[in-house]
Amino acid sequence: MTGASVGGVSVAATAPAWLPAVESPLPMPGQSLRQGRLAPQRPPTSPRGMGWRRLLVLGPTAVLTAAAALGMTQVLRVGGLSVLDLVLLVLFVLLFAWIALSSVSAAVGFVALLGGSGTRLGIDPRGPLPLLGTRTALLMPTYHEDPARIMAGLQAVYESVAATGQLEAFDFFVLSDSRREEIATAEAGEFAALLARTGAHGRLFYRRRTDNTGRKAGNIAEWVQRWGAAYPQMLILDADSVMSGATLVRLASAVERNPGVGLVQTLPRVVNGQTLFARMQQFGGHVYGAVIARGVTWWHGSEGNYWGHNAMLRTRAFAAHAGLPELPGRKPFGGHILSHDFVEAALMRRGGWAIHLVPELDGSYEEGPPSLTDLLVRDRRWCQGNLQHGKVVGSAGLHWISRTHMLVGIGHYFTAPMWAMLMLVGLAIPLYHSDLVWDGFRLPGFSPLRYWAARDAERVAWLFAATMGVLFAPKVFGYIATVADADARRGAGGTLRAFAGMLVESVLAALMAPIVMFRQSRGVAEVLAGRDSGWEAQRRDDGSVPLSSLVRSYAGLSVFGALMGALAWAVSPGLALWMAPVVVGMVLAIPTVWLSSARTPGRWLRRHGLLCIPEELEPPPVLRRAAELRAAAATPRA
Repeated sequence: MTGASVGGVSVAATAPAWLPAVESPLPMPGQSLRQGRLAPQRPPTSPRGMGWRRLLVLGPTAVLTAAAALGMTQVLRVGGLSVLDLVLLVLFVLLFAWIALSSVSAAVGFVALLGGSGTRLGIDPRGPLPLLGTRTALLMPTYHEDPARIMAGLQAVYESVAATGQLEAFDFFVLSDSRREEIATAEAGEFAALLARTGAHGRLFYRRRTDNTGRKAGNIAEWVQRWGAAYPQMLILDADSVMSGATLVRLASAVERNPGVGLVQTLPRVVNGQTLFARMQQFGGHVYGAVIARGVTWWHGSEGNYWGHNAMLRTRAFAAHAGLPELPGRKPFGGHILSHDFVEAALMRRGGWAIHLVPELDGSYEEGPPSLTDLLVRDRRWCQGNLQHGKVVGSAGLHWISRTHMLVGIGHYFTAPMWAMLMLVGLAIPLYHSDLVWDGFRLPGFSPLRYWAARDAERVAWLFAATMGVLFAPKVFGYIATVADADARRGAGGTLRAFAGMLVESVLAALMAPIVMFRQSRGVAEVLAGRDSGWEAQRRDDGSVPLSSLVRSYAGLSVFGALMGALAWAVSPGLALWMAPVVVGMVLAIPTVWLSSARTPGRWLRRHGLLCIPEELEPPPVLRRAAELRAAAATPRA
């Protein structure tokens, strides 16, 4: 390790003391995707009647989709079905089924939330803290992050655990994968300073590996193989994660007291947003996240998913079943599994372990990307990782719900090009059937909207209303659930401000949708063409983007949108109106990303009580402490 000096103490000299004195190896064999059987026993924590629950979600989804498909078929049958009509029908049915499943799941989540779902796994969020009988390791993997910032967040978590009186049950590990020597040196210095501030020698540990095999999943696996046997539970923190000590104690106790549980996943709340984009994200998570999470919890049961952090895992179950194999073939589809968390959860469930989401447990926090640009950079990596699951989803022995998680992840990226194709085919059909006469470059009187209305005005209007209703239903359910809860309503700024915030969020999302659609479609094409995403660190605080960077990133899209709009208007105003929802978002890409990446509009909205969340109006102690420590770390030292 490169030498450094903190308070006159040589960092290199103290490095050996930063690891446990004795290793506790735990084998973590790689799993086979070709061989394996689903454990025959149902996890004891699986709720009763899961078959009926899933039928109550998938049944209405199928009914809604069938009704929409029938309506669209009747519209398309006017004048006979062509090949383009059939293509449009297939795209419409697939996309409608996609949004219908989300809508029905949010509906059952809304009912469960208002009805009160009770405690799960013996967790009582408001009861006295249980006493722990085993040890838990908190792991914080880091890769080219700001060392002072992550150590400040870890100190806040450490102090919060100490406040529970059960610090002796926890050890903390910083697991560095950083390859730049200057960052590694800074990490060592900041860790030494953290030890000096807390006096936590023998409880706080730091390890840097120089072989980055397997990226984050390999980082965790290496820790399991060296020290995993000493800790019955382990919890992984992201570099931007903060969790309260009470929540950590409750999660560890839940795994202790439920022998069949392999993983308990919380619903992290997005916090600390300063830019307009970040505040939009965290407001959406507060208002819509609860009903969505309650819905999937209700019908996923013990076959839940894993998001890679802020979850308590049974270490031996993870080691025995979550060792990831390398996928055959070349990158980007072959090699190490990038989106490892979905696969780890699926393999653990295959081994008979329950995977649970407990959304009602507060005290788990993370930060979102500060700008749309940062989101799209991360999303490109996720795109490759999710498309890799095409090689995993058919693996032997997986539960069908685990396969569904992967298919949903894959489908998330294919819906973007499908929406674009739906719009283009919806334009091509009127052109194909039109008997209008071209007047030079113009096509006077041509209007796709008028064409579709003329086929069956009443049914077209019904289909449009149904699609919009299903699309926006989760937001409506989330808003109603928020205003029905006094604390949630107050945290969102009150009934009227919450409604105004929902409108602001919806308008911004609509403006960004064409940008995201274009970038995701390009991302899918790049992955299919064999282009790897790489492995880059994420920005956490600053969402500002220089104008030159915005121009490089979005000028082409804006020019393309303007050209499309001008050509459409030259052909026919009716055609321009049909393309307006996409064209406007493209043309305004640069100002939309610039405005949403700035802190000034975000702060203005906060001063006026818009896009608020409870954690910023009344910050929990662990968040306040993390903010204090991070502010102190960012202050230049004399």
